[in-house]
Amino acid sequence: MKLFVNCWKNTQLNESQKNVKKEYTNVDITVVWQSALCIHSAVFVKKLPQIFQPKTSPWVKMDGVPSDGVIDAVKKCPSGDFSLKTK
Repeated sequence: MKLFVNCWKNTQLNESQKNVKKEYTNVDITVVWQSALCIHSAVFVKKLPQIFQPKTSPWVKMDGVPSDGVIDAVKKCPSGDFSLKTK
């Protein structure tokens, strides 16, 4: 069994945990995160720390945040691990 290290929480993940897909929603948009594509560049944590909080669970906080900032950040994702769904 292959193990991977989760850079944010410093824990080991097995193969099935590495390929996780999660969705985070506010009133306007849904952010989709795919762990298998993530390169942990920290672009989101640096740009929007009030939304992206890797040491908490859930680590994406969409409530009360303007969607424009989230959309802008997701468009700049270097690995494509984040994508958007609009309502």
